[in-house]
Amino acid sequence: MKARSIHSTLSRRDFLTTTAASFAAAGIMGSGCMSENKRAGAKAIPVGLQLYSVRSECKKDLPGTIAKVAKMGYEGVEFAGYYDYEAQDIRKMLDDNGLLCCGTHTAMDTLSDENLAATIEFNRILGNRYLIVPWLKPDDANPKQGWLAYAQRLNVVADKVKPAGMHVGYHSHAHDFHPIDGVMPWDILFGNTKQEVCMQVDLGNTMQGGGDPIACLRRYPGRSLTVHLKEYSATNKNAIIGEGDIPWAEVFRICETTGGTRWYIIEEEKDVYPPLTAAELCLKNYRKLRA
Repeated sequence: MKARSIHSTLSRRDFLTTTAASFAAAGIMGSGCMSENKRAGAKAIPVGLQLYSVRSECKKDLPGTIAKVAKMGYEGVEFAGYYDYEAQDIRKMLDDNGLLCCGTHTAMDTLSDENLAATIEFNRILGNRYLIVPWLKPDDANPKQGWLAYAQRLNVVADKVKPAGMHVGYHSHAHDFHPIDGVMPWDILFGNTKQEVCMQVDLGNTMQGGGDPIACLRRYPGRSLTVHLKEYSATNKNAIIGEGDIPWAEVFRICETTGGTRWYIIEEEKDVYPPLTAAELCLKNYRKLRA
């Protein structure tokens, strides 16, 4: 997610934490996960859409929106809320449209000891392997210790979700690259977490915060299992993928060699275009970059 005002960011965080109740209520069983093994041997990394990009459309009609995203040519979707649907119903939407779940943005409290079993089961039904915490920001009184505490918890969760074939991770925001005593929070977190804790580098957010996404990808090889493709431009606030300053060729090279990337996930939050139009344009521009 891009950096927002304090008010809008807190609203986003508060919205995500409500998923804990959904998980706790999801005492449902489903069929086995759709395997990503069918992609074995494929050279191209599949492309998904973070559904926060089209959240207004999802709120009105989640099944219809998922169908439209599939018709654009996306291969998967990453969730940031479930709009009161249960896991088995969402899974049917995905299966009906030939989509995979390439991640869920999962609030930290859904990974607590109390909620973790339900979270794992909910995501098992979706066929999701990537539990990504979308927002962390410690108390200003002792932020370094706060980041270290988050790292410790993510290490614990990584061990607990591993038997289910899942990974826990964290999604970058601009404030993750504002130094604390000369060290970036991103490095405090990932310098103190296990290899199994994956990084979800959001390219646009990282550059917006003054960070270097190329340096992030290089510094932690094999940990960028999913990467958010979002444009950043110092001169054009309306730039979408391919129209700004992201060094796309180098991003793709690292992701496809040392990064360990399994999914590219497009996210677009600007209000320049209607949400579904923006999602389609971003996918078209991505394909031009790869051509």
